[in-house]
This record gives sequence, C-alpha cells and structure tokens, in this order.
Amino acid sequence: MGLLKLAGGTVHDPANGVDGETRDIWIEGGKVVARPADPAAGPPRVIDCAGLIVMPGGVDMHAHIAGPKVNVARKLRPEDRRSHPPFPRTALLRSGTLGSTPTTFATGYLYAGLGYTSVFDAAIPPLGARHAHEEFHDTPVIDKGFFVLVGNNHYAMDQIARGEHDRLRSFLGWLLHATRGYGLKIVNPGGVEVWKQGHNGMAGLDDDVPGFGVTPRGIVREVARAADELRLPHPVHVHCNQLGMPGNWTTTLETMRAVDGHRGHFTHVQFHSYGGGPDDQDTFRSRVPALADYVNAHPNITVDVGQVLFGDTTSMTGDGPLGHFLHRVTGRKWFNGDAECEAGCGIVPIEYKEKSVVHALQWAIGLEWYLLVADPWRAAMSTDHPNGGSFLAYPEICALLMSRDYRREVLSRLPAKVRDRCVLPDLDREYTLGEIAIITRAAPARILGLRDKGHLGPGADADVTVYTRGTDLKRMFELPRYVFKAGELVVEQGEIRAVPFGPALVTRPGYDPGVIPHVREWFEGEYTVAFDNYAVGEEYASRGETVVPDRP
Repeated sequence: MGLLKLAGGTVHDPANGVDGETRDIWIEGGKVVARPADPAAGPPRVIDCAGLIVMPGGVDMHAHIAGPKVNVARKLRPEDRRSHPPFPRTALLRSGTLGSTPTTFATGYLYAGLGYTSVFDAAIPPLGARHAHEEFHDTPVIDKGFFVLVGNNHYAMDQIARGEHDRLRSFLGWLLHATRGYGLKIVNPGGVEVWKQGHNGMAGLDDDVPGFGVTPRGIVREVARAADELRLPHPVHVHCNQLGMPGNWTTTLETMRAVDGHRGHFTHVQFHSYGGGPDDQDTFRSRVPALADYVNAHPNITVDVGQVLFGDTTSMTGDGPLGHFLHRVTGRKWFNGDAECEAGCGIVPIEYKEKSVVHALQWAIGLEWYLLVADPWRAAMSTDHPNGGSFLAYPEICALLMSRDYRREVLSRLPAKVRDRCVLPDLDREYTLGEIAIITRAAPARILGLRDKGHLGPGADADVTVYTRGTDLKRMFELPRYVFKAGELVVEQGEIRAVPFGPALVTRPGYDPGVIPHVREWFEGEYTVAFDNYAVGEEYASRGETVVPDRP
C-alpha cells in the first residue's frame, strides 16, 4: 500500500495534544507515519481534507455483537428483523438483517459506516469462545475482541475460597490463552450462580454464594488483583450486582471500593446509579452525583455509561436473574441460558418510552454521567448495545452532549417528575469536538490498553474518520465523509468501498503452567466437554490475530 496524504484537515487527536489544528496525516503500510523527509517528491495519492474534521477511528469498548447470547437474541426476535429492511447483497457486500441485533456482516458494515473501526464484545463465556471467533470471522472491517466471563466461574470461586490466589491468577491467565480472549469480565459476581441454584440472583455485595464460601466483594477484589498482577492491558471489567434495581447505587459504590486500590473499569454505570426503595417508583431517582464524586477522586476507576435511548431494543446480558426481572416487569418473552460451571444469560425485548418516568430518568442519568465525570479520559461512550439502545444512536448522544439546548428540548417533552429527581436540568456543560474525540476514541483505546488505536501519531494504526463539519451535529456524526481502516478507504460519503478483514485483538499474559494439571483434574470431573477439546485452536487465528502487549 503506497504513501497516502490526508491533506489540510482540522485534526482532533487528543492523545497527542492536537485539538482543532490544521494538519496533514501521512499513511503508509497500514500505519500513520511521520512526514516524509523529502515531501517535495509527493505521495502517489492525496485526499483533500480542507475544511473537514479528522479524528482517529472510533473505538467501542462495550457492546454485544457476537457469540451464543447474541445469536439467540437474533432468533428470539423475528419481528425485530421483519420491521427493518435487510441489508442488501451487492457485488461487494453480503446480505444481512438489521434491527437491534444485526447479523455479522451487517454489524461490520454499520460500525464502519459510523466511523468505528474497533469493537469489543463485553461478555463471552469461555465455552462460547469458539462460537464468538466463528462470528468474528464473518464480521468485516472492524477489529474486534472480547472479555471472558469469570465472575461466576466455579473453579475461580473455589480458589478464592481456599485463599489460593496464585493458582487463581494462573488459571485466569491460562483461560485468556485458551479462549483467545482479551480481558476479564465480572457480571453480577456470585449472583448468577445463586440464580442457577434456584434462588433470587440479585445478590448483595456481602451475601454468601451457597456452596462456595465466597462473597461478591471477595470475587471482585481477587479478580481485580489478578488482572493487575497479570499486567493485562485492560483492568477487570465489572458489571455490578443489583443492576437496574432501585437503591443499587450503594452497591455500586461499595463495589468500586472493593477493587481495593487496583484498577477497575465499571461498565454501563447508568444502570447502577439509582436511588429509591425496592418496588417503589415514587422514590426512584438519580444518585449519579455521589458516584461521580467518587470516580473523580479515584484515578484507578474508569467507566462507560450505557446510555438509554428511547425506542424498541433488546436487553441481553450475562446477568440471568436480571433478564427474568425484566420479563416480569415487561410481560414480554424471555430467554434464560446457563453455561455449565461458568456463566448465564438473559434476553428480553424492551421498549424505552418517553412517557415513562423510569425510562426518562434512565435517559437523564446516563447524560449526567458524561457531564459529571470531570475528566473525559476516565469515561467512554456506550449504550451497552443493544441494552440501552443501538450503537447507531452514538451520533444522537454526541449531539446531546454538545448542545445543552438540545438536551433541554428533549427534557421538556419528558414527564415533569423527572426534573425533580435528577440534576440534569442544572448542568450547562457542553462537550467540545476534542472531548467527543476523547470519549469515543482516545479514552476507550487508553482504558483498553491499545497503544496503536485511538490516536494519529506515527506508529498508530491508520484507522481514520473524516467528518464534514455542519451545524446538524447528529447528521455530521451519522455520515462521515471518509473512513479509513489500516490506511484503506472503506467508506466514502455513506457508501462502502472496501471490506477488509479486521483481526481479532487478544492478550497472551504470562502465567505459571504448573496450574494446568490441577485445572485438568478438576475440569474432567465437572464439565461435559473434555479438557483437551476446550481451548480455541490456532486455526482460529488463520485470518489474522493481533496480540496486544502486556501493560508495562
């Protein structure tokens, strides 16, 4: 691939301290390169970006796009597919269905069309890793990785209960190798196992997990410690207990404390920031200010938001008991799945309505998080796709963050009670383009530990999005002028021009292989699959795989 020059664009590259400067971006061999020593010779190709906005490619650090849970959701909702025209097949593109859970090919095309070039699936059980990689092979353009579910893993809980931290750490390191995964994910730690035993799985942080002698607090603390000791590029990724429950903000605060000074990323925090009493909508309210104060004061904590948008979508989560709760609340169909000794999931269709006080508060609470976290480098944009809404809503969120007037216009349509139960009406902060570049690109890349993503300095992957400046902010972010993936033009003014394969992003932490005989012995007595058939083989790297280095 020859030398390419993106000439004279207005560059927003916050990781390199560039915010609205007119610059050229030089690309060669799939990487951003320094200005050639002899620029007079000129590159073989120049794209004029004068008057256009240039940013790194978008990075979505928390979505649900592949694996067994997503595939079940696609099958559960044929009505969702019928209500959206299919993605047409062309000489270049494969066909796909849309809706809240697009199929694999459509997922890649749609993300690229928004200017996103890297996406992480947030919750894959180890037994589902092979399935996730199969779907990754059919998801074009974007680079992708996933977080491995460990917060209800029987072997992990056994080692925590026995005080065998070194063995736990080595097991988790081995598990990342075996699954070809990227990071460690905790979902409702201990609570999913309680649910699988036939009890209410909405566990408190200090409730015992029957039969294991551990508490959710202990699981969070030990996995956070292990992730740091393994020098994983991304900290433990935490979905707290009590998701969606009134009054759950105290559990969230205690879980942030439970990482015990280690790094911790707290995901879709909008769903974990509620005041009020159980089953009492009259006391349901935002408690974001207290939680944001804690985050602002503790640099070991990062968050993504899980913004709710109004409309129909699909709730899917590794939190099986939460799925059942939503089924009872909504009266809509429900799927529950358990993964042997590892995890579970729940899937329910849901519609967020402007006339609902609860749903309107959820919308407001998400925006409060963006506006109250003082340092945008500590927050990342997410809708917890598709739980709070589709990733296609990211342009809408950008517009809401950049315009207080637009926020207030939407707020004026919502039930009056909302304004008395949150602080959003009092927040005047407006994001700049540079801050949008942080929360959609630079910050998620940094939080994930991706050294070659989220910036445009020499050596970065040449993933670049170019926008046409406009007063209609939503439209501007919906329709990039150009999108480049590894230096190749993949989107031009909404049209897909090329469909390269984006490799899987994986980690290979060091661990003590002496743990394997103990794991094998335990495994052969507990699982329905043989230990030797468990690991994802080298053949799954055949289309390309990028090993991300350990944290220094």
